[in-house]
Amino acid sequence: MGSKELFEEAKRYLVGGVNSPVRAMKPYPFFTARAEGARLWDVDGNCYIDYCLAYGPMILGHAHPEVVAALKQQLEMGTAYGTPTELELEFAKRIVRAVPCAEMVRFVNTGTEATMAAIRLARGATGRKKVLKFEGAFHGAHDCVLVKAGSGATTHGVPTSAGVPEEATMHTLLAGFNDVHGVEEVFRRHGEEVACVIAEPVMGNAGCILPEEGFLKFLREITREYGALLVFDEVITGFRLALGGAQEYYGVTPDIATLGKIAGGGLPIGIIAGREEVMRNLSPEGRVYQAGTFNGNPMSMAAGIATLEVLERTRPYGELERLAERLRQGLQQVCEDAGAEVRACGVASMLQVYFTAQEVRDYRTALQADAELFLRYQREMLARGVFLPPSQYESCFLSTAHSDEEVEQTLEKAEEAVKAALEKA
Repeated sequence: MGSKELFEEAKRYLVGGVNSPVRAMKPYPFFTARAEGARLWDVDGNCYIDYCLAYGPMILGHAHPEVVAALKQQLEMGTAYGTPTELELEFAKRIVRAVPCAEMVRFVNTGTEATMAAIRLARGATGRKKVLKFEGAFHGAHDCVLVKAGSGATTHGVPTSAGVPEEATMHTLLAGFNDVHGVEEVFRRHGEEVACVIAEPVMGNAGCILPEEGFLKFLREITREYGALLVFDEVITGFRLALGGAQEYYGVTPDIATLGKIAGGGLPIGIIAGREEVMRNLSPEGRVYQAGTFNGNPMSMAAGIATLEVLERTRPYGELERLAERLRQGLQQVCEDAGAEVRACGVASMLQVYFTAQEVRDYRTALQADAELFLRYQREMLARGVFLPPSQYESCFLSTAHSDEEVEQTLEKAEEAVKAALEKA
């Protein structure tokens, strides 16, 4: 069956025909048959240059030989034990070596689990209840952070989810990203009650919004002043901006970091990493409970170790940034030449195009971009063999499998796609 027929059948068994809202596309999503390097092939026989990369994990590209080999080897030895393994210890050591804030580690299964547990840990360690998050930041699909959330929640018009009781969010405080005065006001009112500030150092779930000069350092200073903990949600930026993530890239060290995506090498994973004094509050040593059948799953450990080995050995970050900057500048020029008002934003190997004339510095300015034009542009790119995430509020990514050839092909297709999208306005 082709993608259209598979989708029609999937709607009978899967809600909306998909297993995550952001995968929904009009008129229907393509169904992937296989992936290798920087490309995907669908069941209809089409090939796509992939800038979604499974929403970020595949920094080495799809089916990297060293990751595949590690998984094959582990598969023959078993897929789950329910006991400690040497793999967990080896992976934890690598994370502690790479990530500035990491003195101890707890492995979980998803980014959602990691942020949920990190917030619980911060509350348990401080004895406080309130959490400050930023408008448009997505920290997973758990109740206390589904308030003005980005990602698919924005695309599908549900920034605050139904089914979340008011009581679940009564201790969640909001401020605008890059809004120093807004954060100061929150702390003036509630500072002694704030357990933590949780922030994406780069907002990758509202497109790609960068921190302004000094903003992350300001968050570090104000949390210390009030005795709150600083949590960096690096599920997206961890191992992507640098081996040590955004905290290495920007030179600001939080108390806790949550990691995921790249760290699993393409398999499910979540990680809480932080200062020893804070982390020892987790059970079985402390009173903050966290547990999971698949915590430290050996398949995820094997894939993650293999991925970090490649990143440690090759240090690809300079080349990734060069390619991404070439793509960002090229897209800016192509869109301008076609007559579109545009901002091509990004950092390192992350980027997004906003169809707007104004600077995109927070969630509110991101919402003022022309999201309908973006979706037309995304569909036109897809028709030309370039897969971008089907949402204005997701980031695009490059991998080490991308090359100048893919970037050049993408810019050629973008020139046609933007013109076609504008004509259909």
